Amino acid sequence: MASRVKKVTSISVGHFYERHREALKLRLVGDSEEGFERTIREPAPNRPGLALSGFFTYFANKRIQVIGNSEASYLKKLSPELRSERFRQLCEKGVPCIVCSRDHELPGELLEIASDYKLTIFRSPMVTMQFLNLASILLEQEFSESISLHGCMVDYRGVGILIIGSSGSGKSETAIGLLERGGALVADDVVRVQRHGDELIASCPDLARGYIEMRGIGIINAANLYGLSAIRPEKRLDLVVTLKSERDLNNVDRLGLHREGYAILDHSIPHVEIPVAAGRDTARLVAVAALDLQFRRLGYDMADEFNQKLLAKMKGNDPVI
Repeated sequence: MASRVKKVTSISVGHFYERHREALKLRLVGDSEEGFERTIREPAPNRPGLALSGFFTYFANKRIQVIGNSEASYLKKLSPELRSERFRQLCEKGVPCIVCSRDHELPGELLEIASDYKLTIFRSPMVTMQFLNLASILLEQEFSESISLHGCMVDYRGVGILIIGSSGSGKSETAIGLLERGGALVADDVVRVQRHGDELIASCPDLARGYIEMRGIGIINAANLYGLSAIRPEKRLDLVVTLKSERDLNNVDRLGLHREGYAILDHSIPHVEIPVAAGRDTARLVAVAALDLQFRRLGYDMADEFNQKLLAKMKGNDPVI
């Protein structure tokens, strides 16, 4: 069902700029894109204050370098000769690129040195700490592990549900049933799952967003049929539902007391198995599973409640109802 885990070890400066220039309000200084092929190899920006003072031990040269108020003020206090020397030493370390926050402008001689080394300079009006925080989040996402799964991903009442099963088990039909109950489609057929900190976020390729394949009907556009609220670009993965064949009916947990998680990218996701048979409303059963998960998160376990009443009855301590 799953493809190999994709691990990102580096991204290009050009990729970073194209993907996040709007969010980070980046503007290219000059017209040259020669430095766009350089690679960012660590998912966190760095402030090069110590490096500009001449201390390069443990210098994080694999990261984006951010020049804020402190660095800009320090550079202004240096003599032109020393400033150029320190900046040249910085460029020689092979840093990916430099971002000047708060719209700071580097002196002309430093821009010439950067041009000599084919080093890209960006400017952003964002406050330095805001830029650092947002850039760190975006870079962590870029470098996080991901995997592609075969199934359908639906957001139903705030619960992100991944529906999996063998070919022809009714994944898309179940997803349509959830959309008719107010759900939203995240992905059909190919579900991309990416680790974001302690959560798993599911999405789909841009080209396939909003489309779902129905056997016997073909490709349909969920937004055209159910409105824009019926699609979502991404959703946290909360529940995995496996659609099982009718012949596996007796092998499926009937009480829900000891559920095993479903392992994805070293995360254990709550998992239920639902047998598929003629006449069964699979979408309704998945909806109930989602509501049950919400109750469990609030501390109310319906299966455990029944089990406790049963145990009390067997002990002769029938609780007062």
